[in-house]
Order: sequence, then C-alpha cells, then structure tokens
Amino acid sequence: MTDSPDYTPAKVWTWTKPSGGRFENINRPISGPTHEKELPVGRHPLQLYSQGTPNGVKVTVMLEELLALGHKGAEYDAWLIRIGEGDQFSSGFVAVNPNSKIPALVDRSGPTPIRIFETGEFLPTEPGARAECLSWLFWQMGSAPYLGGGFGHFYAYAPIKIEYAIDRFAMEAKRLLDVLDRRLAESEYVAGNTYTIADMAIFPWYGGLAKGWLYGAAEFLSVEDYKNVQRWADMLLERPAVKRGRMVNRTSGEPSSQLHERHDASDFETKTQDKLAAAN
Repeated sequence: MTDSPDYTPAKVWTWTKPSGGRFENINRPISGPTHEKELPVGRHPLQLYSQGTPNGVKVTVMLEELLALGHKGAEYDAWLIRIGEGDQFSSGFVAVNPNSKIPALVDRSGPTPIRIFETGEFLPTEPGARAECLSWLFWQMGSAPYLGGGFGHFYAYAPIKIEYAIDRFAMEAKRLLDVLDRRLAESEYVAGNTYTIADMAIFPWYGGLAKGWLYGAAEFLSVEDYKNVQRWADMLLERPAVKRGRMVNRTSGEPSSQLHERHDASDFETKTQDKLAAAN
C-alpha cells in the first residue's frame, strides 16, 4: 500500500497483502461464507440481524415507528451482528443476504420465510408526493456511499492519510449536506410536510454527521453551518421511536444507550448494557 505519486497500478490487480486499516480482518475481494453458523430465531414475526450503524438504524427506527402507531405485525427480534468480527460472513447470514451486508430482515409471519415486508405507513399514496419521497430515498442510497465509503473511510479509517482522497470526498460530503440543507430550507421534512421513510433513511447518515456522531468530523466539515439540517435532525431526535431505534444493536457510546439485542419493548428499560452490567 502506498500513496506515492510514483505508484502505477498493475495491469491485473491481485490480492497479495492485507488492506490495512480498521477493517483489514474482514476485507476481501470474494463473497460467500467463511464459517458455519446458523442465525438465531426469536418469537416475533420479524427477525432482524444487524448492528447499530447508519444503515442498521434505518430499519430499527422504521420498526419502532410502526410499533408506536400500533402495528403489532412489526414486532421484531433484533440480533446483533458484529461486522467488525465478521459475523456477516457466517453461513446463516449469507443465506439471508448473499451480499453479507447489514441489515438483514426476515419475515417469518407466513408459511415460508421471506426477506421483505410492506406497510402502508410513511409512504405517501398521492402520486406526486410518493414520487418525491422515493426520489429522496434513492438520493440517500446514491449519496451515502460517498459519505461512508468515501469520506468516512479515508478521513477516519484508512491506515494512511491521503490528502487527495480526503479533499475529494470532503468536498462531496459538504456538497451533499448543502443539497439537503437547501431542501430543508423550503420543506419541514425531506419529502415535504410529512414525516416519511425518506427521513428515516437519511437521518442516520446526515443527521448523525450533523450532530457529530459520524467519523469525529463535525468540526472538520463545519456541520454547524447547515442550519436547516440541524433543525431537522433536532426535530427527529425528539421522536421517541427514533430514540429507541438508535439504541438497538448499538455497540458504542454510553452503556445506557446500547441495547445489543431487542426481543421485547421492555428491553429498553431492563436490558441496556448499563443494566446488564449492574446485574452481574
């Protein structure tokens, strides 16, 4: 690995050395399982296998919001997948998600388990509003890799600091924050005046960045400048379901904010890491 200006890529890339950095032990250029291990199954219709990263929080916030509205079919068991330790490469996880990425969700409410479920909540039915919501949802899907795999990786995780890479992706991260900030200057929520799945998907990434949770980069990116994103993030953080969703499968931060597994609503009061430590 080198950042030398004299480096010339080989004609054919080969995997000859570790990638370095925080995820060196799990990075590899091939897919499939590395070890045999079945996934646990709880008692609820939905089985979530995840970790409390921005991508994982999208799902737990959605499920907690549905439960808050009284949708009993959204009850779920949340099992912790420690991605830094390679849990996502177990035979059981790969069977659920061949791409070995969290979150993975299995709906076992019917005779045959399936990997997806639908609800009529938080997605507008009027064609224009629905299109706006889906457009911003897909904006998040297209932009988050620049924020995470681009800026986050080179700023926080890469074993060496490469000025060109950090400058390149810091510029893009700030541009994307500006896109969102301008949108929120004219709209209460991302897709309009109603809270939708677009907010739930975008918040863990851009709300987390704005509030200083991601990559320790708040000062570096001057996130306080994005006043509308700050206003929106603070508003979402007032929602009880968002607060609960951020706790599920979380492995960092205050022990009282970490609920490694969630199998019942009462777990938020009795099984956070501080409660479990006190009981031992």
